[in-house]
Amino acid sequence: MEHLIAGLLQSFEQGKMTRRQLIQSLALAATAASAASAAPTVAADGKGFKAISVNHISYQVADYAKIRDFYADLLGMKVLHDDGKQCSLSFGDTLIIPRTRPASSPRIDHIAYTIDNWNKDAVESELKRRGLQPRPDTKNSFHVKDPEGFDLQISGKEMKV
Repeated sequence: MEHLIAGLLQSFEQGKMTRRQLIQSLALAATAASAASAAPTVAADGKGFKAISVNHISYQVADYAKIRDFYADLLGMKVLHDDGKQCSLSFGDTLIIPRTRPASSPRIDHIAYTIDNWNKDAVESELKRRGLQPRPDTKNSFHVKDPEGFDLQISGKEMKV
């Protein structure tokens, strides 16, 4: 988490992101860390899903290879996949996926949470019941928007790239 915050602060200090983007990115990173370390055993209202880990954080950057080399060298993250436009960096049970970005400043574009007891039909049904309009991504993940419009990916355990 410290490396992510350091990278965000560095981008801000270099003028690559606005103060607002920095605050939004820090808030999202804190939410992801909190959910991963303090996921309740049962949803508070007894409904919904049980998040068991942060699957991955998708990070849009100007030069994904530079970010890849930085995190691999500084923090020993393992490069699992690299297609020339993006890569997957593994640390613990989590991935960070730096991608060449279309925007003018770096940003986290979505966070994927792994949930317990994945059942594609049941997950899709529950998301629709909540009015979330699930969009399939992989064979075991859906994207939805949270109440603020942030892209949230809900994944089965085998989702990692």
